[in-house]
Parts: sequence; structure tokens; C-alpha cells
Amino acid sequence: MASELCKTISVARLEKHKNLFLNYRNLHHFPLELLKDEGLQYLERLYMKRNSLTTLPENLAQKLPNLVELYLHSNNIVVVPEAIGSLVKLQYLDLSDNALEIVCPEIGRLRALRHLRLANNQLQFLPPEVGDLKELQTLDISTNRLLTLPERLHLCLSLQYLTVDRNRLWYVPRHLCQLPSLNELSMAGNRLAFLPLDLGRSRELQYVYVDNNIHLKGLPSYLYNKVIGCSGCGAPIQVSEVKLLSFSSGQLTVFLPAEVKAIGTENDHVLPLQELAMRSLYHAHHRFLKGGRQSALWLTAAPPSVCRLLTCC
Repeated sequence: MASELCKTISVARLEKHKNLFLNYRNLHHFPLELLKDEGLQYLERLYMKRNSLTTLPENLAQKLPNLVELYLHSNNIVVVPEAIGSLVKLQYLDLSDNALEIVCPEIGRLRALRHLRLANNQLQFLPPEVGDLKELQTLDISTNRLLTLPERLHLCLSLQYLTVDRNRLWYVPRHLCQLPSLNELSMAGNRLAFLPLDLGRSRELQYVYVDNNIHLKGLPSYLYNKVIGCSGCGAPIQVSEVKLLSFSSGQLTVFLPAEVKAIGTENDHVLPLQELAMRSLYHAHHRFLKGGRQSALWLTAAPPSVCRLLTCC
């Protein structure tokens, strides 16, 4: 096996390969052959998935200076070492399914990094330097032990896909709403009790998944026209106790979507749900009333509390 590995690496060096596949090799240590002499100067993509690596060499960037993609999925790596920060051309880093407990601050030096996958590890926090990754588009930190998100995550101005499923988050920092490019946010299976009221205000954010957050009983009104996943939210209630909520004005009665009962009941005083109900009532009337004069007449006749909410729609 060792001779075969050495031959594979030697051929890659001689023929100046850009891709090297070392998956499923039962490697416990980083191959010395990769680090011999000047290393593999032309290598751009290194695949070392499903081995038994526990660490990375300190001179990795010196021997593989042009590395663009590094796949280390399913190993036993505990710490992302400082040396990782010297891979200045790295765009894709996959460290999913390892035993990671620490990600070093030097990861913030990977200024070209676009995709970072750290799912299925044992991380309790991420360094604030993650916010220095200005080109980062995808961040997957699902199935860890995170209690909070990185402090400067909102500075990742290119971030489009953020997956934080199955962690221990109690809240979502409001500054997360400032991410200008975020298109998909998944926070299923956490301990969220509320969401920032500004969440969903950005036009770019179209998909939000908060399934299986049993303490979550309300959604921000900005999410009402987005694609939402919220099954398993709210405290469970008996079917016999379920009552479809509605709001009435005059002869018109508007029932809320059936999904609302899964995340709250009529006894829950949750402002976002109330606002969502008022928006539904407003749009229902809008279909029957034509022209600004009639709408103004209806608003004049409506209760003051309704008028205050509808004028904000």
C-alpha cells in the first residue's frame, strides 16, 4: 500500500498533475512524499476524504502553494492549525465529519475562500476572524455544539448560503440581518425562542428554515412572502384544542393559514403573528375595495389598533 501511494504521488509530481486523489487510503499521517523536496507546486486540488488523519503539517502551504481546493471530509482532525492560513489561494475547504474542537483565528487569512464546510464536528464556537472572509459564499456549520454565531459574521458580504442546523443556538444575532447577499438561511433543530424582527427584510433572502425549534412561537412579518420551513415549531398541543384563528371586520372574516396553529395559539401574545394577521386582513379587503378613496374610508372605520398596523404594511 505504501509503495503504491508513493508511486501515485511521484507520478503526480513528474507529470505536474493539478488533481490528486488520496481518498480511502487508511492514512493516519499526512504522506511525507507530498512534502518531499519542493512538494507539488502545480497541485490545485487535493482529495483526502475518509482517511484517519489527525492533524495537518505546518509546512503545507510551502509545499502546496497553489492549492485551490482541499477535501478532508471524514477524518479525525481535532484542530485546524495555524498553517492553514498560509494557503492564500484556497477557495474550497471541506473539514466536515471530523473531530474538530478548535478552528484557529488564522482561518481569517484565507481571503480567497468561497466555500467552508465544518459540519458534523464538535465546535462550540468559531473565531470572529471568520468575518474577514469577504469572498465566502457558503458556510456549513451544521451539527456542532455552537451556542452563538461568530461576532463578525455579518461582515461576510458575499455570503449566500448559511447552514447552522442542529446546534444549540438560543437566538440569532440581529446583525445577521445585515448580510446583503444571503439567499438561504437554515437554522433547523436548534433552541431558538425568537427571531430578529428585521429578518427577511432583505430582498435577497428567499429561503428560511427554522424547523424543529420547539420554543419558537412567532415569525417576523418580513418572512410572510418567503419560502419558510417551520414544522415542529411551538409547544405541542392536542388536536382537540386546536382552533383556527381568524380576524373579522364587519361582514368579512379572514382565517389565518392553518400552519399558524403549529407555531402559536390565540393566547400567545406574539407581535409578529398579530402583524401578519393584519396584513392578511388588509390584503383581503384590498381585493374587494378599489381605489384610494374606498380604502381610505375603510381605514377610517377600522379600529385604531388595526389602522396603526395596516399603515405600516
